[in-house]
Amino acid sequence: MSFSAFSRAYKPVIASLMLLFTSGCASYYSHFAMFPAENSSGESRQVRLSWQSAEYPGWWLASDKATSVKLETQCSDRVWRLRDGDDAGGCDTGIRACGERGRDLVAATAQPAAGTTRCMAINPVDPGARIARLGNKLELLVSCTPAAVTEGQGDDARNLDYLRASSVPYTVYVRKAPRGSMRARLPEFDESVCDAE
Repeated sequence: MSFSAFSRAYKPVIASLMLLFTSGCASYYSHFAMFPAENSSGESRQVRLSWQSAEYPGWWLASDKATSVKLETQCSDRVWRLRDGDDAGGCDTGIRACGERGRDLVAATAQPAAGTTRCMAINPVDPGARIARLGNKLELLVSCTPAAVTEGQGDDARNLDYLRASSVPYTVYVRKAPRGSMRARLPEFDESVCDAE
């Protein structure tokens, strides 16, 4: 059998194997949590965490993967992204979000935060923490406070407040559901609270 005949005969098999190795073995999930807390102004708010993950079987070559963790506070336009690894910035290790000069203050000292200031961390005592390995319970440490809680005036005003800083981490319980299922829909904020204020 010549090579070209061999190639034609096994092309469908090779294509199937390539498809198998480049896709399909991952299970995709949505993760989210919603909990009540106060923002830095002392107002009662809902706080929402959310991220997506791809989990591979133990025998697969690829490692589990996850998006950044999105942290939102009810009535606020400020959205935080907590990341891990090299993409997270130069403010410590683990799962973290760095401060922004001019936007954040270190809560303990009221000094301006910088890109080297860790403002938020998930499971802060674990320097090797990774989003893809988070379970159904996590600890969230907030170390910064907004430099200003609003930006602009009148109808153009934007709320930039966020979850109140605390020396003790918040304990957060996370739900996990197959991506695309009805259970994977994020809980929505009640915006009427914001309109009333």
